[in-house]
Amino acid sequence: MSPQTSLDGARIAIVGSGVMAEAMIGGLLRDRIVEPSQLVASHPRSERREELAGRYGIAMTASNEEAAGGADIVVLAIKPQMLVRVGRLLAGALRDEQLVLSVIAGATSDALAAALDHRAIVRSMPNTPARLGRGVTVWYATPETTERQRDQARALLRALGTELEVDDEVMVAMATAVSGTGPTYVFLVMEALIDAAVHLGFPRHIAHDLVVETLEGSTVFAKQSGMHPAELRNMVTSPGGTSAAALHELESGRLRTVLSEGVWAAYRRTLELGALLEERAQRDRD
Repeated sequence: MSPQTSLDGARIAIVGSGVMAEAMIGGLLRDRIVEPSQLVASHPRSERREELAGRYGIAMTASNEEAAGGADIVVLAIKPQMLVRVGRLLAGALRDEQLVLSVIAGATSDALAAALDHRAIVRSMPNTPARLGRGVTVWYATPETTERQRDQARALLRALGTELEVDDEVMVAMATAVSGTGPTYVFLVMEALIDAAVHLGFPRHIAHDLVVETLEGSTVFAKQSGMHPAELRNMVTSPGGTSAAALHELESGRLRTVLSEGVWAAYRRTLELGALLEERAQRDRD
């Protein structure tokens, strides 16, 4: 085991065992934050239960209530449209002292509280690189959570990469539009650059490697230098040079504005999903 943490001895239930849930399971065990015996996960399909049990040596069950009942921390990793149905079952199984940590996109703490009849909640938004332990997760804890529970949330989310706690829940919705959806923007730019390289005459496999390595190297350089992106861009933009010519075309095509509009569209949709989930959860409670 790693040095003592807030998760020592804690029982962790993971409800819904999809991609993000498996990323968390893998990260917790890879970094030896917990032992396999501390984890139990639920999934309706027997093949998936057998797969995860064999791969990680953890307990699996078909019952969400059974998984949650004996846990100190319940991680909700289900699809948004399943929240009301799963919440109806879990509401009778949760105890006041349990922490619920949600990685459900768009699900507000009010929607979660209404669906689960529970208030000690952490709402979080990981992103796709969490599968490699290189994600970034923004999270918010309700006032009903204890300091120990917040420490436990930090430890759990560090299994996915970097974690950033915020004191205003709206920032989780903002993060959904920026970091949560962010890989989509990067992959689109990546695809466009690869296609442009192929158009120039590169074989696609060489174009792919050129672009991926360039993006990765540029990101590492930006992170290690600590410089503003505008400074970095100016470093490689000579007067009358190739970068200056390319930037003129990109700015003429409103690249900055289009990216900003995409982020705002994702943010508005996140708020819409949150409001819809709140309405459904409250209607089910009534």
